[in-house]
Amino acid sequence: MVALAEHLLPYLVEALVKRDDGDTEEATPECPTDNNYDGRLGVRISAIFVIMTSSMLGALFPVLTKQSRLHVPEVCYFVAKFFGSGVIIATAFIHLLTPAVEALGDECLGGTWAIYPWAIAIAMISVFMLFFIELVTYRFATFSSFAGNITTHSGDAEISTHDSHFSHVDSHIDTDQGIDRPGAQRLNDKEIASGNTKDLEKASPISESLSAQIAAVFILEFGVIFHSVFIGLALAIAGEEFNTLYVVLVFHQGFEGLGLGTRLASTPWAPNRLWVPIVMAAGYGITTPIAIAIGLGVRYSYSDSSRSVLISNGIFDALSAGILLYTGLVELMAHEFLFSHEMRTAPFSRVLWAFFVMCLGAGLMALLGRWA
Repeated sequence: MVALAEHLLPYLVEALVKRDDGDTEEATPECPTDNNYDGRLGVRISAIFVIMTSSMLGALFPVLTKQSRLHVPEVCYFVAKFFGSGVIIATAFIHLLTPAVEALGDECLGGTWAIYPWAIAIAMISVFMLFFIELVTYRFATFSSFAGNITTHSGDAEISTHDSHFSHVDSHIDTDQGIDRPGAQRLNDKEIASGNTKDLEKASPISESLSAQIAAVFILEFGVIFHSVFIGLALAIAGEEFNTLYVVLVFHQGFEGLGLGTRLASTPWAPNRLWVPIVMAAGYGITTPIAIAIGLGVRYSYSDSSRSVLISNGIFDALSAGILLYTGLVELMAHEFLFSHEMRTAPFSRVLWAFFVMCLGAGLMALLGRWA
């Protein structure tokens, strides 16, 4: 065995030396510097307005109907909420992580990009970064000024919020049994009657969880917007596949906007911050149209398959994938199903219905990944 190793060692060293001398680089193909743009400028300009309409409707409709006096059946919010959760999860896996792997694994990059799964690693780092941000937010309640007020009812001293999402926080006051649950702060009858809950808002984990949800919504917006920029640029310079991509992105942006809009609508914003979700929804709605306009402006010089674009697209798609993976799996699936008091006490048929709607949203969004 030792003799065999000594015999093969010189060949192994020679192969490594050849690799270092640049033989591998010579075999690496050059990244293209052109694109598939084939004219049809008028149709491409129309995409700016059509996709803007689709994106705005998806993102703004849940927010505006929630804030207005327009009566919308509660079942519509229920379906939109869980359908949007499935859309966000499918977007992370199919529309972000997969393109990131393809971009950073392109054979024309070569070198370090070819010997390590960087897209997966960057997505993993993004997940840990997001968890740390939420951990700090829970600890220090950074966004408390954006959250709605916490109210305490004197009947059973139940702490409530504007959304049942926060019922997973296992910290409330049980005055009937005279027991202080961990992390809760007792209020005497005089404080409750006077509405003096300021100290409770400072100390209660519920106010911290409110801040964490606000932070999660901002981060979700960040991840979705990056993705919207790149698909807008890709549509602007698409070639033969433009027609198919155009139609698919109309639905893609509408579904993704619905997912974002339902999260914005279900977040308990403070009364003086109700303009924030509207601005965030509108910001999402105009991102892809602006990216399409920019892509058309540089349609003769921009290449979506050049080395620099592949690397930048791959990195940002991987970061966004990690953000949406964490948000979808933890904030949406785990909190809405496992830790939600509403779901724990609801009939099992309602839970199954919510799960089916979420799977439907994920399935339709994953199907769109066949073309975009």
